[in-house]
Amino acid sequence: MQTASALLSRRPHTPAPFVSLGDADITLTLGRVHELCGSARRTLALALAAQVGAPVIWITTPKSSETLNPDGMSALISPKDVLFVRADRESSLLWAMEEALRAGCAPVVIGDLGAAPAMTPVRRLHLAAETGCGMGQCRPLALLLTPDNGGAPGIETRWSLQPAHTADGDQWRLERLRARMAPPRTWLLEYRDSGLAPSHPPNSAAASAV
Repeated sequence: MQTASALLSRRPHTPAPFVSLGDADITLTLGRVHELCGSARRTLALALAAQVGAPVIWITTPKSSETLNPDGMSALISPKDVLFVRADRESSLLWAMEEALRAGCAPVVIGDLGAAPAMTPVRRLHLAAETGCGMGQCRPLALLLTPDNGGAPGIETRWSLQPAHTADGDQWRLERLRARMAPPRTWLLEYRDSGLAPSHPPNSAAASAV
């Protein structure tokens, strides 16, 4: 048995890698499962995937009534970087997502769901992503896309993206609805050269007050 002194180390704690959208508070830890909801959740998924890198595995079911427009996708990520998979039902979608995460070969794995999954499938996805971090070539980011305000239990974070366009340009309202170590917060995002980013400087008072 190891002694207490053998278990302790003076080495500083190294934070887990994450993806960010231009603000230190808009971060999603890699190797974990996050939930995206709101009517513009697919736009948010594409923006995050563009930051993480290709290939992206996007899994849907025949019940999905919405398909991505390649021309619209190209503003954020090249359509050739996205592999679309059609599962026969949502239980198969979650299984396919789990297998893709466990392999650790795709930096981003997205499950486009018609309803929030239960706790057990989410736990299995977390375990699969953790396995993929050690077994594969990357630390996979798992994204669950759910309608309305989401509600999947056990996720690392939950984010909502809604259009907030004006006559002056395209904008989106991003809300952090749930996070283990951070309170709810809202940002206003816009297109920039690097993709979606806050319309005000990071951590500014204006951004916090949106």
